[in-house]
Order: sequence, then structure tokens, then C-alpha cells
Amino acid sequence: MDRWLRKGRFTMTSKLLKASLAALGIMLSSSLANAETAPLKIDDIVHSTKGSHAEANAEKAARHFYEFWNTGDEADLKLAIAPTFTDHTLPEGRPQGPEGPAFASKNFRQAVPDLSVEIRKMIFSGDYVTVHMIFRGHFTGSFGSTKGSGQQIEFIATDLLKVTNGKVTDNWHIEDNLALLKQMGAVSMK
Repeated sequence: MDRWLRKGRFTMTSKLLKASLAALGIMLSSSLANAETAPLKIDDIVHSTKGSHAEANAEKAARHFYEFWNTGDEADLKLAIAPTFTDHTLPEGRPQGPEGPAFASKNFRQAVPDLSVEIRKMIFSGDYVTVHMIFRGHFTGSFGSTKGSGQQIEFIATDLLKVTNGKVTDNWHIEDNLALLKQMGAVSMK
């Protein structure tokens, strides 16, 4: 893994992980954000010892990006990402570019309308941001052929963002899709 990080590449070979990411990509999308969504909660922010203008810009972009995931408000997404945005772990079925996160949020919010995100750790180093978060909500919509009955969902995710000129240009992400799909009743581990 360290070798991949140094070279700036991530490789995903697990068919299960790819399938889970594809499922999340199809799910991740919704109409309007829940008007009662709580403000974005960030438990911990860590900056490198040499704070910089790049890190300040990266923090602003990251805050808008995760406020978008917390509320579904595309105005925050537009403030956060560059027109050249690239998702390096793009799930099957999700469009590449700035349209991808909007598509994912709309689809997922159809299944979990009250989706929220809590940032547990946000680490800045130059123009890179690593974020560990928890998504929460209630599965009241549909996911494929699975209909929600209001059950609570909670799953973790980790992102690596690259921010250039105050905009998110690149994202590598991984979600605990197995936990999510089990909570939704879409998969069983018997």
C-alpha cells in the first residue's frame, strides 16, 4: 500500500469491492436535501506543522465538499470541485467528472433521504486531504428491489482528495459497502 501511495496510484482488484462500490454508486443519489439536516460535524482537523495557503484553500474546498455530502446541496458541490474533477475509484454506473458526486448523492438520497455525514478526522498535508467519516440515516426508500422499512444505516468511508487552486480535482474513496448492504437487507452473510 505504501508503494502505491508513493506512486500516486491505487489498485482495486476485489470483485466484491467493485460490486459494492457499483451498488453504492447507483444508490448514491437523491432529490432534495432534508431541510432538517444537522450542520456538518467535524470531530478533529489535523494540519501539517507548516500550515500553508494551499492547506487553507484545501480546507475550504473540503468543507464545502463534505457539507454537500451532509445536505445534498449542490451549491456546496459547485463551490468545492473543479470542472476537471476526476473520481479515481469511480463505481460502475456513475458518471465521471463533476456530475458524478451529484448523481451519487441524488440516487443515494432516494434510498436514505435523511443521509448525513460526520467527519471523524480530516488531515491536511499541502494540497492533499485525507478524510475519515461516518454516514448515517434511515433506509426509507428503495435500493434495487430492496425496500427500506426505516431501519437505521451507518457506515464508514475514507477519502483522499487532491485540491488545486482551492478546488477538489481528484478523489480516491472507499466505503464499507458490506456493512451498508447488510443493514439495508440487500445482502446476507449466512
